[in-house]
Amino acid sequence: MIGGLLAGVIGCATNQEQNPPAASVQSVQYYPFLVKGYENLYPKRRVVVLPATDHRDFADASGVDHSPNGGHPAIGTVVNQQGKVIERLFGPSLEAVVQDAVVHAANEAGMAASATAVPLHQELGARAADYVITASIQRFWVTKGRGPDEPDGPSWHTVAEVILNATVYKPPFEVAFWQGQSAAVYTDPPAPVNGVSLGDEAEIYDQPGEVLSVALTRAVAQIFKRDDLHTLLEQDTMRTH
Repeated sequence: MIGGLLAGVIGCATNQEQNPPAASVQSVQYYPFLVKGYENLYPKRRVVVLPATDHRDFADASGVDHSPNGGHPAIGTVVNQQGKVIERLFGPSLEAVVQDAVVHAANEAGMAASATAVPLHQELGARAADYVITASIQRFWVTKGRGPDEPDGPSWHTVAEVILNATVYKPPFEVAFWQGQSAAVYTDPPAPVNGVSLGDEAEIYDQPGEVLSVALTRAVAQIFKRDDLHTLLEQDTMRTH
């Protein structure tokens, strides 16, 4: 009888270990006007934005499964107190999400931006816009981890990181007019600034995808919140059309 009970317990534990992590599809989007300081600073030039390219290499995979699920790209994990993955996170098309974010940020910067699905070579040859922008996704990941148990329940900490390589072309030239990397890391609860906490330790966002959305918004805004690109476009008086 005891042997049977032990076998049942062992079998149950084995099944739990073999059970795959849960999976969820997160909503990820650009948050308009979240980042301040660059609104309407750029000249009113016409810009078209191509779909982004996903060049994540997952060099720091650390054994985490980064394979997509049903066409949804992997964007992160939820881990327990022991660091074990208990949920895999997936998102929408990153190419389209980043493209839409760049369009929004460019418009906030003061330009007249729109999205296009036309290939780069064809778009440059058409000379229909003053500039063409492309973005390469280098990092797009969020990790939500369970921390110590508090009197009112478990605590959680979420970290999201987005790294983009952006390129601006001036039609009809296929040589980059400007290139730069833009990155953002956002933590929830927010990380202390100069050792000073910004508030209590409660989470602001319910879903990891929302934390990743903040990082995306900040990373895309940083493309335009830089003096070198702003000065270059301000001084560029040669129009393409």
